[in-house]
This record gives sequence, structure tokens and C-alpha cells, in this order.
Amino acid sequence: MFILMKGKFYYNSLKNVKDYIRISRPYNGKVLINVLREHLEPGSTILEIGMGPGKDMDMLIKNYHITGSDLSSVFLEEYRKRQAGADLMILDARTLEIEKTFDCIYSNKVLHHLSKDGLLVSLKRQAKFLNPGGLIMHSFWEGDREDVLSGMRFVYYRIEQLRKIFSGYFEILGIKAYEEELPGDSIWVLAKRKAYQAGD
Repeated sequence: MFILMKGKFYYNSLKNVKDYIRISRPYNGKVLINVLREHLEPGSTILEIGMGPGKDMDMLIKNYHITGSDLSSVFLEEYRKRQAGADLMILDARTLEIEKTFDCIYSNKVLHHLSKDGLLVSLKRQAKFLNPGGLIMHSFWEGDREDVLSGMRFVYYRIEQLRKIFSGYFEILGIKAYEEELPGDSIWVLAKRKAYQAGD
């Protein structure tokens, strides 16, 4: 979660975190994770960006070595109450200040909170922190608009927009619309780090 509200981070509030956990209870990343399992070997390392309540992390950890991250220390503290030994870190999706690399970087409906320029910055940084041949799996809301709700940014994308954005740094392995709330309301992107990246 990477949302600013009136100059303050929205999910630094325990009330807002608990509200989010309640309203997001019916949803998880099962669709994305099933696709990812077809391409990523068990035991691989994953960084989850914007883990929120940790429902996707709970599924991923069954097959992978996963590091969870969020900009909200409150989300991390709530997750640690359930999983005291979890590998967690505070992390900004845009700047990704980390000191290790991963086989995969994953997020579920997180990067749409970045501006379009911010998404480009994040993807460039992600490529830097992937092992050779590493994968990314991200999801977005489908559409062609930008909304601000309760001070939170939501940027919607079409498939061809995402294909163009991601192909600058990655080889796209799959991109598909799927249903979260309504048919075709969401898009997942699975892509592979290109063999050569500037700065390698």
C-alpha cells in the first residue's frame, strides 16, 4: 500500500488498516498465484510489494521464500501478530531501497496507486533487484482513467498501455484481463527480466 492522503500516509492509521482488512476480506491473489506457479520454481525467492494484510503472502509462503513489504508499519505489525518470524520490511514501491535481489517481485493491486511516471520509476528499479531471468507479477484495475477516492490515487490501465509500459524493461510472458469484482475489471502482467539491463 502506497497511498498518501492530505500529506499523510493513509495506512499509518490503525483504524484505516482495520477498515481495509474488513472490506478486502473476500479478495485475494489466487488467480495471480496460480499463474505464477506455472512459471516460478518452488523454493524461489519473492519480494511482495504492498503486502497489506498478508493474505497473498500466506499463500505464497507455502511454496516460496518470501519477503513481505509495505510502506505501512501498521500493516507489518498486524501481520507479525499472526506470523512472528515473517521476513518483513518497510518499503516504498517507487524507490525500492533494498540490498538484495530476488527471483520474483510480486504485487496485487498496489502499483496502480503510483502515478504513471512513478510506475515507470518503480519498474526500472524492480529490474535492478531481480536475479537474471527473474520474473515480475503485478495486477491492475482495467480502464482508462485516474481517480482519487478518500485521498487515494487509483490509475486504471488498458492491456495495450501496460504492454507498452512493461516492455521497456521486461519481456512480457503473459498479460490478461480477469475478474475480481466484475468480468474483465482487472489485468495481470507476468514478465521476465531482460537478459541485459543498463547498469548490469
